[in-house]
Amino acid sequence: MSRVLALALLSVAAVVHANDISPAESARIEYLFAAIASLPGAQFIRNGTSYDAKGAVDHLRLKLHFAGSRVRTAEDFIRYCATESSMSGKPYEIRFSDGRVVSSAAFLRQKLLEFDRQNGRGG
Repeated sequence: MSRVLALALLSVAAVVHANDISPAESARIEYLFAAIASLPGAQFIRNGTSYDAKGAVDHLRLKLHFAGSRVRTAEDFIRYCATESSMSGKPYEIRFSDGRVVSSAAFLRQKLLEFDRQNGRGG
């Protein structure tokens, strides 16, 4: 079992309890948190300010908490919590250590596809 998947599974119960998200969807969301947390040297840009991986994960967990019942799936999490600032509407971005910048939504959708392929959920 990969380290990222193991970390995701350890946190499943907390997310399921918090928002009544199914265990399968919770595992998918936790995988996304782990993917963000594991990016070496990346900066997460929110409203023009850069944050490290821990700051990004903490913020997204808070947004997930406040999203409540709107989030039932990992796709909902990306749409409602991880795409843009709810205050300004500005897209969230990730600046990798090599200087490349991508939208957080695109990065997370790609990671979700990888997770689903690894776990037999499509291809």
